Amino acid sequence: MKKIFFYITIVMTAVIIHSCKKDLNEVNLFFPALNPAKLDDNAGTWKPILLNAPDEFAVAAPIATNAPDYIAQINEIKSWQNKLTAAEKNTVKYWSAGAVLRWNEIMRELVAKHNLPPYQNADGTYPVPSAANPLAYPQFPFANPPYAARAYAYVSAAMYDALVAAYHYKKLCNRPAPYKVDATVNVLIPKSDLPSYPSEDATVIGVAEELLKLLFPGDQDFIQQKAAEHKNARIISGANVRSDIDAGEALGKAVAQKFVTRARGDRAGAAVGIANGVDLWKEFETNAVTKDEIPWISQEFPKRPPMLPYFGRVKTFLFDSLTMVTQIRPAAPPSTKSDQFKKELEEVKYYSDNYDRERFRIVSFWADGVNTPTPPGHWNAIAAEAFVKQNFSEVRWARNMALLNMAMMDAAIVCWDAKYTYFNPRPSQVDPSIKTYTGLPNFPSYISGHSTFSGAAATILGYILSSSATDFTNMAKEASVSRLYGAIHYRSDIEVGLVVGNKVGTYAVQRASTDGAGN
Repeated sequence: MKKIFFYITIVMTAVIIHSCKKDLNEVNLFFPALNPAKLDDNAGTWKPILLNAPDEFAVAAPIATNAPDYIAQINEIKSWQNKLTAAEKNTVKYWSAGAVLRWNEIMRELVAKHNLPPYQNADGTYPVPSAANPLAYPQFPFANPPYAARAYAYVSAAMYDALVAAYHYKKLCNRPAPYKVDATVNVLIPKSDLPSYPSEDATVIGVAEELLKLLFPGDQDFIQQKAAEHKNARIISGANVRSDIDAGEALGKAVAQKFVTRARGDRAGAAVGIANGVDLWKEFETNAVTKDEIPWISQEFPKRPPMLPYFGRVKTFLFDSLTMVTQIRPAAPPSTKSDQFKKELEEVKYYSDNYDRERFRIVSFWADGVNTPTPPGHWNAIAAEAFVKQNFSEVRWARNMALLNMAMMDAAIVCWDAKYTYFNPRPSQVDPSIKTYTGLPNFPSYISGHSTFSGAAATILGYILSSSATDFTNMAKEASVSRLYGAIHYRSDIEVGLVVGNKVGTYAVQRASTDGAGN
């Protein structure tokens, strides 16, 4: 039953994402208001990811609750509440579901919007999105799966670090919420015993503002609109006064800059594999031919350069590159000259020739192609649905999402390293009679990205929610086999991909078991 529930809600999420004519406040109101079962008020002692210490960035002491300025801020809340509109009530209800949850949804919407490969130029070449000119065609970014995994990871990890810092200062400053200071303040969300300064929601907002404008520079107006709306919702609800918001937002922005600096130096900018007009990736084809193997060749017309051939060199979060090569990179796939390869090709051909409605349902459900939040986004939606039922605190939401997304970013790096190390052809390239039931990705076959993402996600989610571990494992297996049923991957691609993803996920589990948050 849990699995069925997940499936239904993911389909609903997909519908919401593509209902582009609706404002975010008009959808997803069915999520309950965040009312943590546990405050996690010791989160200021948890182990951060990039911060050297929770007090690395200073937060000024708050003004006293009997100061004239504070009283004026209380009156601002009352002024809002005296003239609330239906739209404002909906805004409060929408954001009350949780800051991390809502900004993760917004990220998935942005990824889906930009997950469109550029159309070819008149001369048969393909343009490349440029962060230096993000509004030109093709708009930056092209939010393909590796890019999306990296984006989800940076935002989630920064939110976690910022909230660890915020919770440190909450305990230190210990300023109560407005409704505890003035009993005449109406409270439109569940009350909390957590100190309100600095605001945890505003801390998340500060991170989102800084990192999303880096990752989605053409959407800054939209991002700022959502940030303003979120801040107003906290004041309207009676949860925070203006100075709570200002302190939290400033802290979030300061922490985000540390992640921005990391992102600018993590080698993702060179992942496209083109420098000075030269396609550097062609060395992979040459290496495959030298080894007497059939090299991967783009099946698009005209041939498109492969997606992010150097993404395997991007800096990981959970382990170093030497670990990736020595302990995680899989062994070579079956030789394209071997009987095993022939056997696996025949299996793909079987699924291509023998249509089955249940297999097609699985293929369609896990397709996650263009204009979707990508496979990592799909797993973010799955996690969100599961976490909502747990009544996690904001900081635990952030910690869990950071673990999930760091695992999937690192899974993408390991997967892309394997793809371009072995440069294995797709089944329909070797046998053109094979009909695919889903889009054919424009990059080598071994190992399966869906399988690697899913193995990593299921492993860390199974640790976080051990009672649902079997459900997550089964979902990962289904996501993986969907690529074989869709006739775009061999069995070795999906089976090894799952194993590799599981290995990556164990590094996230290792971090989770030592970060001080418990389980």
